[in-house]
Amino acid sequence: MKRLVSGVRPTGYLHLGHLEGVLKNCVKLQDEYECFPFIADWHALTDHLDTEMLAEYTVQAAVDWLSAGIDPQKSTLFVQSHVKEHAELMLLLSMVTPVPWVERTPSYKDMLAKLEGTRQNPSLGFLAYPVLQAADIIIYKAEVVPVGEDQLPHLELCREIVRRFHALFGRKIFPEPQALLTETPNLPGTDGRKMSKSYGNCIYLNDPPEEIRKKVMEMVTDPARIRRTDPGHPEVCTVYAYHRIYNEKELPEIEEACRAGRIGCVECKRRMAEALIEALRPFHERRSYWTSHLDEVRDLLREGAEKAGKIARETLEEVREAIRLFR
Repeated sequence: MKRLVSGVRPTGYLHLGHLEGVLKNCVKLQDEYECFPFIADWHALTDHLDTEMLAEYTVQAAVDWLSAGIDPQKSTLFVQSHVKEHAELMLLLSMVTPVPWVERTPSYKDMLAKLEGTRQNPSLGFLAYPVLQAADIIIYKAEVVPVGEDQLPHLELCREIVRRFHALFGRKIFPEPQALLTETPNLPGTDGRKMSKSYGNCIYLNDPPEEIRKKVMEMVTDPARIRRTDPGHPEVCTVYAYHRIYNEKELPEIEEACRAGRIGCVECKRRMAEALIEALRPFHERRSYWTSHLDEVRDLLREGAEKAGKIARETLEEVREAIRLFR
């Protein structure tokens, strides 16, 4: 089986966007690939230095991976910082990676744009983020990485680093990882923007049903619809975007009623909230189990780190030999 690597950053509690965009995809693929899902706690430090909750977010991310359906018998679930070899390989890769290569990545350019006009500067860790990401992937000789289109430049940089390493040291160790473009549902935040903790518009995976109902009732709908009887435009409505994912059964009826002005936004939200809660019920039932068995979660993470570490150490032995480090 080909190997696949996929990670999430524990910069906060995970939300529906993570579930639909990352977790579910990896769960679907674990029967086809040898999967290495991990919690990228070092990556979380590149732009989040408030670490008071980092350990909590890390273990809760593991709970969410397991609740989504990751099977420890099929997949190797671990925490990034528990496999120190990631850091050593990142250091060695940084020696062969030209600075302009990482300066041109979209994430670095975006950070510079955000900090323009301030006295702040991005950290060295943020600049080197794509190099650590490359180390995360190739240390397991992963051949496939599930990504969205926004991550394609980072993966191409990873391949460039691999090619440069092989050219410099005359030994091919790593496969060039290929992108597995995944279909990610268009799931906006409650205000219509991209779902993000920084926007305060998330439905979190640990939100109870009453909190989900509250957030859904606050969702932005069609701004052109003033009265209940006004014809609606579902294609611009945040609530309708959720109906498309979580309430396909009623979707045609709701779309027709909205366009004809026969259903109000309040009723539409209520129906969507109940459909969402029902769709998440299996996830929340599994989550209830794992949150009450955190010792078991920690044991699984320890076992995952041991398994991942064995592979990582073998890869690093090859890397050290290729570089001709004194042994």
